[in-house]
Amino acid sequence: MRSVGRWATGLGAVTVLMATGAWVLWPMGVDARLWGEVRPVIETRLVADSRGSGYGETVAGLRARWFCRAEPLDLGEDGDGVVRAGVNTLCMEYGVRVGALVECGGSRYPQVLRLERAADGGYRVVSREEPPDGAGYAEWMEDHFGFFAGSGADGTMSSTDLETAARAHFGLPADARVAAC
Repeated sequence: MRSVGRWATGLGAVTVLMATGAWVLWPMGVDARLWGEVRPVIETRLVADSRGSGYGETVAGLRARWFCRAEPLDLGEDGDGVVRAGVNTLCMEYGVRVGALVECGGSRYPQVLRLERAADGGYRVVSREEPPDGAGYAEWMEDHFGFFAGSGADGTMSSTDLETAARAHFGLPADARVAAC
């Protein structure tokens, strides 16, 4: 009988861990449909705002460009149709040299974007805020995200998807190595 009790306890622990993992991977209250509509707009804006800020763009022959992704921390729509998207962002600058993907720079930080419906039915970014460097960062995070969503911004974001997109963009094989700029 004890083995059944241990089995039940173990199953309960696994269930709690899985539920916790799902919460960490997908924040509560984030509407997947709405996120699916605003994410491409946010990521396009991140790429546009990154252009001209990388070292690789100044090196002839690298054909460097930026690749960005966003993960939701919180997402909501107010009564006027304005969407507030609290996101964690990762932008990486990649180029290509002698068959290798070259990583030239990158940045990762949380942001708050506001989007509104455009005439074509899609969304457009109307404002973007990011935390200050150094002093004031923790206060900005608390003011803009609160404790739970803000703690999600401290997690790491993988660049694997961005590397895959960059390899495809530059016509490199899926296993092309990543080298420093």
